Amino acid sequence: MTEPGRSTSFGRHRKIAPFEPGSADAPREASRDKASLNQHVLGYGAQAEAEWALAGIAAPDLPAMRKYRLERIRAELRRRGYAGALLYDPINIRYATDSTNMQLWVAHNPTRHCFVATDGPVVLFDYFSCEHLSDHSGVVDEVRPAVSWMYMYGGELTDRRVARWAAGIADLVREHGGGNARIAVDHLNPEGATELARLGISVGNGEAVMESARLIKSPDEILAMRRAIVACEAAMGEMQAQLRPGISENELWAELHRANIARGGEWIETRLLSSGPRTNPWFQECSSRIIEAGDLVAFDTDLIGPYGFCADLSRTWLCGDVRPTNEQRDLFRIAADQIAHNTALLRPGISFRDLAERSVVPPSDCFPTRYGVLYHGVGLADEYPTLPHAADWTDDTPDGVLESGMVLCVESYIGRLGGHEGVKIEEQVLITETGSQQLSSYPLDERLLR
Repeated sequence: MTEPGRSTSFGRHRKIAPFEPGSADAPREASRDKASLNQHVLGYGAQAEAEWALAGIAAPDLPAMRKYRLERIRAELRRRGYAGALLYDPINIRYATDSTNMQLWVAHNPTRHCFVATDGPVVLFDYFSCEHLSDHSGVVDEVRPAVSWMYMYGGELTDRRVARWAAGIADLVREHGGGNARIAVDHLNPEGATELARLGISVGNGEAVMESARLIKSPDEILAMRRAIVACEAAMGEMQAQLRPGISENELWAELHRANIARGGEWIETRLLSSGPRTNPWFQECSSRIIEAGDLVAFDTDLIGPYGFCADLSRTWLCGDVRPTNEQRDLFRIAADQIAHNTALLRPGISFRDLAERSVVPPSDCFPTRYGVLYHGVGLADEYPTLPHAADWTDDTPDGVLESGMVLCVESYIGRLGGHEGVKIEEQVLITETGSQQLSSYPLDERLLR
């Protein structure tokens, strides 16, 4: 992909070619037509809708959800004294605008960014000729062409692009900052921060702003997350139906991808599926290994599904029509008991440190291979907070308190040090006003529980 030449600026109702020709109303009509064809407007298809209806999960009010998110961002900006936020992370742009564009590509090619004024407009700087991709959102006030200054486009002239980019950002801050020249930025190379500073713009930690904003989910966000989990678990069912001796790990993992995309899901962030001896230690990425009868098959979905919500679940299955070994049952029971105990601890008002100290941890012969965290936040992706084991708590581990509306994943990996196999289980849990509610419901492999 290459960046075309610099185009003239455009706004929400001042589209560049091919929308400019014709009458004065042509761009607006074209905009409405294109918005109706946006993937987020067309929805997720009959299969997903039927599964959600069967599960009894109502559709989220997307305009209300988008308004809630902007209010959360702006409240954080005001609390921290910023004039606005400049966002590059596609997850943060999705949160602010509910629009997408080549999400994985722009994650490592900074060609799309967004400015959210604390008291002013939301201005999306999009990839060339992509202004129509946010017409559906109702929260983007203006679209401009992004000035990308990555080396792929700028080469040894990148400094000129940085200057052009920074001038545009500085103009926005001066226009809408009310004299405040402090902005929050989530990701920015040093030359960008240096040029903004030269223009009098101070840069602060936008990641802190966005993680704090994303922490508490609205009722509509919970509905969207529930739908994403239902879609994920349906995809897991299709994957499990294909599990048989002779299939490769890669072939099995591809089933989850296929089923996620078929339901309007977006991508999977990792390749964490392994079988047999590759399940210990954890974090082997899936491979061409052929799965055999009697193997444990463990995986972590790390799945970005419908509405852009993460469904982060783990299961371990036994392959084939065989009886599990005593060791397999022992490992599985330890993991299942750890998950059950640690999930039962979740409630509003408990501190992160207290939660870690009360949690069950793996036994001594499994502790060296433990999973890195006991709990972590989840929303549009894995999010703050992350709670390590009490033994791993350090002076720079942040403490806090669980609040209603937070969603956490509860983690367990059990494998003996030097052992042959391991078990991975993970559940997704909503913190409610009175306790917690498990959102994930895919059954554990009963053969391993006996």
